[in-house]
Amino acid sequence: MPVRNCFVRLDNGNGSLLEKQMTAKEFSETFTPLGGQLYRIALHILESEQDAQDAVQDLYVRLWSGRDSLSDLRSPKAYCMTLIRNICIDRIRQKSNCRPASITENILQEGDTSSRVESKEKISAILAAVEKLPNRQREVLKMKVFDELSYEEIEEKTGMNYLTLRVLLSQARKQLKQTIR
Repeated sequence: MPVRNCFVRLDNGNGSLLEKQMTAKEFSETFTPLGGQLYRIALHILESEQDAQDAVQDLYVRLWSGRDSLSDLRSPKAYCMTLIRNICIDRIRQKSNCRPASITENILQEGDTSSRVESKEKISAILAAVEKLPNRQREVLKMKVFDELSYEEIEEKTGMNYLTLRVLLSQARKQLKQTIR
């Protein structure tokens, strides 16, 4: 499928360009064919057909409402897959409504003594791995996960832009997974 811009650039004759917003037909041709794949990704992550359908619907609403900012989109498929993954993660977080401190307390309260010791060791290993992360990654991870700040709040505190924060957070998570394994 060819990559489509959400704007059509037209020369108005005097050297400047006019931009036309993506039509419903162009939007449909670009993003509707991805629906099946996006649903399967959401279903895999959320493990609920209804939640997966809702997540895909949320994605389409976000895309449509932000269609004027999709002009530089190189790969609609990759963008949509990343967006659906993030929407699913947000839905899981909203359902859990647990702060990280309460999660560790719940883990430590459940089970017998040996499983509590094992859980405590795992938590200690995770916290030690967090401390070994590069400064910027550690700072962003702590603000996002432990302090539960939004990206906007982290942007204000650090002065870093949204994309930089996402990259740092992704790198930190990957490094933690490798360290803990």
